[in-house]
Amino acid sequence: MSRDRGQLVLVAAALVALAFVPALAAYLQLGYAGDAHAMAARDDAGTATAAALDPAVDAATPRLAESDAWTDRDAAVSAYRDALNGSIEAIENASVARGRVSVVSYDERAAITSARDACPSGRGRVFGPCEAVGGIVVQERANRTHVVAVAFDVRVIGEGRETHLAVVVRRDG
Repeated sequence: MSRDRGQLVLVAAALVALAFVPALAAYLQLGYAGDAHAMAARDDAGTATAAALDPAVDAATPRLAESDAWTDRDAAVSAYRDALNGSIEAIENASVARGRVSVVSYDERAAITSARDACPSGRGRVFGPCEAVGGIVVQERANRTHVVAVAFDVRVIGEGRETHLAVVVRRDG
């Protein structure tokens, strides 16, 4: 008799657990509408910041002097960074006007990955190695320093929440 009772308790527990499945599905699907709106606003701010970084990277590139030899790449990257920092500051200031704060910094780890995995090479290209220098990926081309990509860490802060984005802006090469 006690064995039958144990089986009955087990079946009852399974039925109770199955009864919670629709409630769990509804909870996961519905969410909180206000939270979805806040997330969309953060995503928009992050997307706008990432989109603004692309032309900033291209605009700073001509300031990399033609005489920047590969052996002087650290100085070349420093000059490039100085040219790019003004645009980054303007992008951060524009995000404040949208009610969010975007903080842009260089992402050394993403730059190292990009230098290792996405360095331009292949048939017909006689380029040297890529190297990450302070979040900026450079490559030796004809003994000159050429910017290949810039990696950023973008933090969008607003309404008590923070979102992190890793953005790598690649240049055509």
